[in-house]
Order: sequence, then C-alpha cells, then structure tokens
Amino acid sequence: MTCIIDLDPATAETLHQALGADTLVLASFEVLRRHLDVHLGEDAVVVGPTVDLHTALTLAEQMRVSRPSLAVVLVRRRVDTSVLTDALRAGMFEVVDERDLAGLTTAVRRARDLARKLRETTGSSPSGEEHRPRGTLVTVFSAKGGCGKTTLATNLAAALADRGRREVCLVDLDLAFGDVAIALQLFPAHTIADAVPLAETLDIQAVSSLLTPHSAGLTTLVAPIEPGTAESIPASLISRVLDVLKRNYDYVVVDTPPAFDDHVLAAFDQSDMVALLATLDIPALKNLKLTLETLDLLNYPREKWRLVLNRADSKVGLALNEVEKTLKAPIIAQIPSSRDVPASINRGVPIVLDDPKHPVSLAIKAFAERYIVAAGGGEDEVPSDLRTDRRGLLRRRARVL
Repeated sequence: MTCIIDLDPATAETLHQALGADTLVLASFEVLRRHLDVHLGEDAVVVGPTVDLHTALTLAEQMRVSRPSLAVVLVRRRVDTSVLTDALRAGMFEVVDERDLAGLTTAVRRARDLARKLRETTGSSPSGEEHRPRGTLVTVFSAKGGCGKTTLATNLAAALADRGRREVCLVDLDLAFGDVAIALQLFPAHTIADAVPLAETLDIQAVSSLLTPHSAGLTTLVAPIEPGTAESIPASLISRVLDVLKRNYDYVVVDTPPAFDDHVLAAFDQSDMVALLATLDIPALKNLKLTLETLDLLNYPREKWRLVLNRADSKVGLALNEVEKTLKAPIIAQIPSSRDVPASINRGVPIVLDDPKHPVSLAIKAFAERYIVAAGGGEDEVPSDLRTDRRGLLRRRARVL
C-alpha cells in the first residue's frame, strides 16, 4: 500500500484520487511513523507539496537506512535543481511536480515494483544487495561510428526484456553524444550526470530515481543532455552505477561511444559479454581488427567477445569467410540491412517491438537468446589494480586507434 501525507486535506484528496483506492491518507508525521512501525509491508510514502522540505528530506534519509524497500516520493509545487539535488542526496525515490499526476502515478508504480523486488531478493536488509545473484551485463561497442551501435543496443535491450518477461536496464554511455533518448523518443527527468552528487552513497534506490522507463521490462539510464557534462563524470562512478544495476536487473545493456576512453573501459571491466559491431566496409573492419588487438593487449578474455556484422547482406564485394580470415575470429551473428530500421527509429519504437517477425528482429532476438540468455549468469568484476594497469597501457597505445 501507499501512504499519502499532506497538511492540506484538499491537496491530499487530489493525490488520493490520482493514485487510486489502494492508498491511505495520513494526517501528520506522528501518525505516519506509528503506521509504518506497525505495517512493515508498505511500499511507498507520497509527501505532498505543503509539507516542509526539510521534514520530507529527513524522512527519506531515515527510511533509506531503516526501510530500504520503502520509497519516499516527493511532490513539489516547483521543482528546480536545488530541490532535485537535495532530494537525491537524501535518498528520495523521485521528485514530481504537483501538476504532473500521471508522472506521480508512474513513480508510485515503479516504487511498488522496486519494493517487491527488494523484498524478494534482499529480505529488506540494507546489506542484502550484496547477496543478490548478479545479472548479465552486455556492452555494445564499435571503434567506428555509424555502424549501428545504438540501434543494436536498443533493440537488444528490448529483445531481452521480451515485453516484461525480464527486467532490463539500457545505459547510454556515450556521455557526449548519446542517442538512446532520441532513438526511443524519451523525455527524461534525470540523466546519468545526476548520479555525480550521490557518488559516495549510491545504491539501488538512488539509481532507480535516475531511470526513465520505456516499455514493459525495459528501463533506461540516459546520457547527459548538456554538452561538456561528460568531463564531470568519473569512471569510478560509472563502475559503481553498473555494479548496482547488475545486482538488481536481469540484464544490463550498455551503448558506448566509438572510443576507448575510461568510461568504456569501466564498462568492459563489468561486462560478461562484449558485442563488437562492424559493417562490410574496409574502414569498419580495419577498426574492428584494431579493437580485437587492443582487447588482446589489455587481456580481456576472448570468450567474452561476440563479433556481430550489421547490414550483413550488403553486396560490396567482401565475402564473410574472407572477413573472418582477416579478423582471425568468427562472426557469430549477422543482421540484415533494411529501410524499416531507420523508419522504426524515427517512430521511437525498436523494430523488435514494432515488427517482431521482421528479418532484422528475428536476427537480433536469435543473437539475444542464443548467445546471451543461454550463456547464463555473470562473473566477478575485474580487480581494481588490473583496471589501473589497463588504463595506463591503453594510454601508451592510444595512437593505434
């Protein structure tokens, strides 16, 4: 159940009507605390706009420690950067504008889903997260732009979610020019940049407040909107975010920029599988070959590599067996070209959802089921000293790519 607290009875009733019958309006914080002491299964508390901000933040801080499965949703008459920053630091699940009743309903529904998952996997213990089986993290990478990384990442995430059958989070790690939000026509309230003030206390509740839902089973963490923000996001924060997501989602799919930067290396370190993408043209294949050599140099296990050829049916005079011979590695998935793919992107719907029986959809779903789902769970993350060594080695070899 969800509790509502607001000092104005009319406002409380408006919130109650928006959230439905499965909510309880409480008159004061004293009554709320007594109620929570008795009812340990409550999922969410909605704090109305007439409640003092400091009081609401104190409640969120206390619940974050004592009741991590209980989400506190803050409703404000004006939502600005200061309110968002203070709320996120306090562990508030989400901040919603008073006029956005649809957004409030969505936030409470997500809070209930998260509470259910936390109770099932952690027993509502603050340390229980450490005992949750790790999910599988798949990074999609190409050292050359224009190969279709974002298209593959978005469709792969949707295929793995399978219309709600699994819980999947798609992370846009192209921090400067990320296109996930545009490709899915999302309008995010938060981005990965909002995790920076939370670096020291980052947990699933904090990360969940930054996510933007897309469809059943599929949630996204999008790239920053403002240019230049990427420089303020350390690689260590990326590692922590991915670790938290990996412990709380069945699958995490990471879209990347066409560069070996520290953020991408952080994703590689957490990855159970790396989908290396190329197209049938000499520049893309040359960059893929250099990518394989670099991964070898950095000691990333070959068994995690999955070479994927996009627009594989293009008639450009290159044979698949010649490509594999040059790369000295097998191409395990071939995705055909189609004009329907950019059309689906323009509609903001992954083609695997828009047309499940399309040849492109079937190829991506086959790759997902055969090489990701059937492969099983994840592995331990790479030790921090090895990560440091890899970064230093890569910088010395940076001129290669």
